Amino acid sequence: MTTQTETSIPAMDTEDLQRLVEVAQLVTAARDAMSDEIVTRLSWAMSEGLTLLDRLTRNEGLMHLLKVLDRQDTQYLLIALSDAIHEASQEIPANPPATGGLGCLMRVVRDPGTQEGLRLLSVIGKHLSHSMREQHRHG
Repeated sequence: MTTQTETSIPAMDTEDLQRLVEVAQLVTAARDAMSDEIVTRLSWAMSEGLTLLDRLTRNEGLMHLLKVLDRQDTQYLLIALSDAIHEASQEIPANPPATGGLGCLMRVVRDPGTQEGLRLLSVIGKHLSHSMREQHRHG
């Protein structure tokens, strides 16, 4: 039979005590490392970060862009664009500069990749123009 004076606190083994000591040492070391300069810098960085986050979340255009960028079809476009940027950064310095002239331009224009690139820019331009006009009409 148990009496009311007995406690229900479980006994701690040596490993538990060692972990508790390590946590206490970590907290003490963190407190000791916090000089006035570090605390000032951290509070400034937190304040600036919160201000930036507030400004970003109140930016309607950026929020709309983030929603569009989160869609799966847009993810494919972003991956393709990042791959293209990487490949171009490798290809441009490895090749000699363009010689110029009409013949060089015709060789570039005949490339299906160039035609697809121009088509992509044309489609983006068309939709951008339409969207800008609609935004301007609705004010």
